[in-house]
Amino acid sequence: MTSNKNTSTVAIIIAYLLIYLVWGSTYFFIHIALTGFTPFLLGAIRFTIAGALLLIWCHRMKEPIWNKQLIKTSAVTGILLLFIDMGLVMKAQQYLPSSLIAIVAASTAIWILLLDKKMWKTNFKNWNTVLGVLIGFVGVIMLFSEQLILSLQETGNSNKAIGMCLLILGTLSWASGSVYSKYSDSPKGVTFASAAWQMLIAGFLFWIAAFTNGDTQRFNLHATPSLSWIAITYLIIFGSILAFTSYIWLLKVRPATEVSTHAYVNPLVALFLGSTFAHESITIIQIVGLTIILCGVALINLVKSRKSKQVEPFCPE
Repeated sequence: MTSNKNTSTVAIIIAYLLIYLVWGSTYFFIHIALTGFTPFLLGAIRFTIAGALLLIWCHRMKEPIWNKQLIKTSAVTGILLLFIDMGLVMKAQQYLPSSLIAIVAASTAIWILLLDKKMWKTNFKNWNTVLGVLIGFVGVIMLFSEQLILSLQETGNSNKAIGMCLLILGTLSWASGSVYSKYSDSPKGVTFASAAWQMLIAGFLFWIAAFTNGDTQRFNLHATPSLSWIAITYLIIFGSILAFTSYIWLLKVRPATEVSTHAYVNPLVALFLGSTFAHESITIIQIVGLTIILCGVALINLVKSRKSKQVEPFCPE
């Protein structure tokens, strides 16, 4: 497809909608999927199938999938973004409440701001970007402040410190993988192939973890609820093939700090789904937090949009 400004703008909007809305909904669908699958088994099935399907599609589209440099960089990114981050986050869920997980996960945007050394001069020179990141993080804290206070008042849980350490390491891994993916020396026009290899490699490592942990031996196919299968299908198609590929592409064509705003928007979508389907109430403090988050995201995107340049279209060459 020939590159043009209109196509690129539409592609960027679609890609952002996918990582904002779809990834926000994955909190809900992961919760459903985990009623029938262990975390390692869920990661293994999800990423193996998603990666295989996407790689087959890339082959049919004649995208170069066997490039050594592509596979090498994809392996590093896949391990950091998918295996380490998701593995640690799923492990942390055993010790921490979802409110605290959402807050710490939102710190990814701050880590990316700090780790993206090539953009230090641009980002730290522009106070709107820094303020946007900090405002968004404050909004996330307010969004979950009530649940966080209640959970921290609970006693007798000595594993929270372990969970916090795991979660912080996970967010650092995701931020590191995001920055690495943005500047990695991958061949041009292989966005889909790169995402496919990342998922396949992460899926392979999750299979090893599942076998080692005994998850595969304990898995009962016939006892798995049908809703869990529906949820994992959604995660494969929308959460991985569409949203994750969009994220990898956006990292190549947009500032990493701008792309990282998904960490602020995703909890909003999760909150909306929880109130709609799980009948969870929304408080005034949460509405204020929601407004602050949107202001932070708008501030970051407003600054970047003024300096935006024409980018490649959302399709393989």
